[in-house]
Parts: sequence; C-alpha cells; structure tokens
Amino acid sequence: MPNISPVTTEIIRCALSQAAEDMNTTLIRSAYTPTIYEAKDCAVAILDSAHRVLGQSSGLPIFLGNLEECTRATEERFGSAVWQPGDVWVMNDAYVAGAHLNDVTIYAPIFLDDSGQDLIGFAASRAHWIDLGSKDPGGSMDSTSIYQEGLRLGATKLMSGGLEIDPIIDLIATNSRFPEPLIGDMRAQIACVRTGTSRLREITRRWGIDTVEAARDSYFAQTAQLEREAITAVPDGEYSASGRLDNDGIDIGTPIPIVVKVTVSGDRIHIDLTESADQALGPINCGRAQAVAACRVAYKALLSPDLPLNGGSFLPLTVDVRQGSVLGAQEPAAVQYYYSHLGLLIDLVVTALSPAMPDRAAAASYGDSLIVQMMGTDPRTQMPFLSQEATVGGWGAWAGSDGESCLINNVNGSLRDMPVEVMETLFPVRIERYEVREGSGGAGEWRGGDGVIRKYVFEADQDLSLWWERSVTPAWGLFGGGSGQAPRVRLNPGTQDERELLKANAIRVRAGDVLLCESGGGGGYGNA
Repeated sequence: MPNISPVTTEIIRCALSQAAEDMNTTLIRSAYTPTIYEAKDCAVAILDSAHRVLGQSSGLPIFLGNLEECTRATEERFGSAVWQPGDVWVMNDAYVAGAHLNDVTIYAPIFLDDSGQDLIGFAASRAHWIDLGSKDPGGSMDSTSIYQEGLRLGATKLMSGGLEIDPIIDLIATNSRFPEPLIGDMRAQIACVRTGTSRLREITRRWGIDTVEAARDSYFAQTAQLEREAITAVPDGEYSASGRLDNDGIDIGTPIPIVVKVTVSGDRIHIDLTESADQALGPINCGRAQAVAACRVAYKALLSPDLPLNGGSFLPLTVDVRQGSVLGAQEPAAVQYYYSHLGLLIDLVVTALSPAMPDRAAAASYGDSLIVQMMGTDPRTQMPFLSQEATVGGWGAWAGSDGESCLINNVNGSLRDMPVEVMETLFPVRIERYEVREGSGGAGEWRGGDGVIRKYVFEADQDLSLWWERSVTPAWGLFGGGSGQAPRVRLNPGTQDERELLKANAIRVRAGDVLLCESGGGGGYGNA
C-alpha cells in the first residue's frame, strides 16, 4: 500500500462524498412522485468492496450506515460470485433492511471495467415508493401482519448485464395501484446507482486502486480515532432513560415502553435496548438494522456531529437488540410505522447521556413524522391520487439556545414538508392555515421550539389516514425545563361532528370537511 499525503487523502474523501451527492441529485431530479422530488424521502451511498461506506449523501439520518445491510445480505445469501457488471438488484425486506416495505433499496456492484475482474465497490439508493400493494393505498395504519403491507422482496436481480429483467419489472408494476410513477421512481434509482458507478470508476481510474484504498484506510482510521477521543471525554458510567409510545394503533389503551441503557467505558459506548417491549400487534415494529441506525443518529448528534460519515464511523459503538422485541421484529410482525419508536429512541439516548454531557444534550423534540395521507379520485382529472406527507414540529432547547421551531423530526433529517402550492396543485385539497403554533414549546431558561398548525379543507370525497404520536410521552425538558405541548388533530373542529383523532385508517371524508392538525413543541432546557 503506497504512502499517501493528508492532502491527497482529503481530496479523495471529498470526491467520494461528492459522488454520493451527485447520485442523490440524479435520483431527486429523475423521480416521478413528489414524495421523492419534493419531500426528498431518500438516501444514497457509495460503498467499498467490503460493504463499508466510502461516501453518503445528505438524506434521512435513519438510514445512517445501514444501506450496506442489503449488499452484505445479498452476498451472504448468494456468494461473492453473484456480482456481475451491469447487474442491478432490489430489496425491501423489512427484517433485513429494517424499514417498511415502501422504503425500497436498489443497488449495484461496481467494477473497474466491464470485464468484471476488479470489484471496487457498490452504489446503493433507498427511496420511498408510494404504493406496493398493501391492503390500503400507500400503507395501512391498522395492519397486523407484514403480509397486509404489500409486496415483499428479498434480494432480487432487477437488471442483468445492463438490461431490465422484464418479468421482475412486470411483477413489481402489477403489485402497485400506481404502476407508472412507481416504475418511474424505480428507474430514477437505477439512474442514481449508474451515476455512482460512473463516479467511482472515474475516481479510481484517476488515482489508481492502491491510492484510493490507501486514502480510504487513512480517513477510516482518522474518523475512528477522533470518535474514540470524543468518547474518552465522557465520564465512564451507566446511564439510562425510558419513555412510552402512545399505542400500537390497534390496542389504543396500551402504551409501548422503550427502555435505553447506555454504558460508557473508556473509548467505547454500548447501548442496551433489550428491555424494550415485545413486538406489537400493530405496525410500529422495526427490524434490528433500524434500531441500530437510530442509536447511531443519537451517537453522532452528541459525539461527532462534524465528522463525515464513513466506514470508520461507529466502530466504538455496539448495540444490543432483542430479537422478537418491538425494535428487533421477526416475521410476521407489521412494520409500516417503524419510525415512531425510533424518534423516541433517539431522544432517550440523548437524555440518558445528558448528565454526562449537559453542554451538548438537547431536550426532547416532538419526535414523530406525524403522517397525513389522503387518497381517492381527483374530480379535476378523474385520476386516482395518493398524497403522503410528514409534518414539522418543535425541537428541544439546549444550553445556550432555544429549540428550533417548525423543523422536520430527527429521524427524517433532509426530508421536507410538502409545500402548500404543490399540495393544492396535485391534490383536491385546500390549505387554509399554515402557521406557527405559538407557545407550544416547553418553558425553560431556553424554550423548546414551537410546532405548527395546518388546516386542510377537502375539495372532494376521499379517504384519510393519520399516524400521529407522542401524546403519552410528549417532548420532555431537561434540567428543570418544561415539556412541550402534545400533538392534536381534529376533524371538523367546532361543529357537532367534531372528532379528535391521532391515528385513523382510510376513514371517509367528504368535500367541505376540515382537518385541523397541531404538531407538538419541543422540551425546554433549564429552569424558567
């Protein structure tokens, strides 16, 4: 392995990170559905031949360092000889990738040339597909089995030698209520991994395999060393925190406990999640990969927010997840809303470590994606439609600053809320109010951030689904700070037909009905 200068190392590291950003741009600009091109519900990465992250784009933090689970699982299943030039693979198995079936990973091996002699890495992308044939369009809020949630794909070859495998494409298309935009998004992901293939080849040909691998080893080692130094600054000890989800969407009266124990020992951190609840009947379970990813988000926010993500990240971190728990779901557990407990988990890890890191820990955030989903036939076009959007809210305060208001939750990162103009153009709905929910953040020396108020008026008969969380454990404060207000959703407020809702599955609403959504605020920090 050649000696390599820090300058060359940094040039190659930045080139690989930019290659991942180029992939992400390709995906967003090529996508067919607003879930991707507006909301940016996606993430991409370039991996080396050992499935370690060379560069990852901005995107959903909950996919931090777990895109490689798909490429690694494929190789474990079929052997390393399965990788061939021009092949593209697809997977959405929730128990491998950890996410729900709508989050589809498309990935491809990268060879130095088309001879297939030198495997230099992989390009991987994950994006939300609007419908994969679940029992309700787009996904069900009341599913009790993964078999109700749509088409489940283990590692499946989508392209062979650069050509689409038509029977597989047809299988996917015929399992969706929206085949044309779905296949459009699929091909956008294929274009994305082809961009990654081109960029990694260019970088490797310019610098040579040996130099690129030396740079990789250098910045992996540097990242790991810096993270160990950050952990060493945290006092050794055992720290814990716990909270509860409202319910699993089926048994409305039973909260779901999440328990976190963190052990700091020298330059290592271990997180134990094994005392969290057993997997639930409703769709709030997730595969182990996503529980680990949530711990990584909290770890990175506290210990290494300024370090780039790569294969040297998270080496000092270990996580125990109990199989059969809500965080380590096993077949046939429903997983559609896998991220509710992950937002709670992130806040709990930060809270557990707050006594040891008071200057870096933040109070809890509003925490959940707070999904509003509408579906039906648009009378303007006579075409079926499906709108899926996440709602912003208030983040927790920290030493020296109030919490941020009207921000997407920490699970979703670069995801965006849907612009009013896009909603009203694409779907039969009018948004009459979109404003700050003033005073919804918790009191404190530094106040929690505020949530938002969003008022919808339906302009056609349609079905409405909701998944709103964190009313049982709203965003709590730290060091004497107050809790933020819990979320609130009302259908037809101020009328005799008024209904309070947080979760609902495909309920019928009529033209002229009103939906008023108020997202939660963040917790305060310090005594008011």
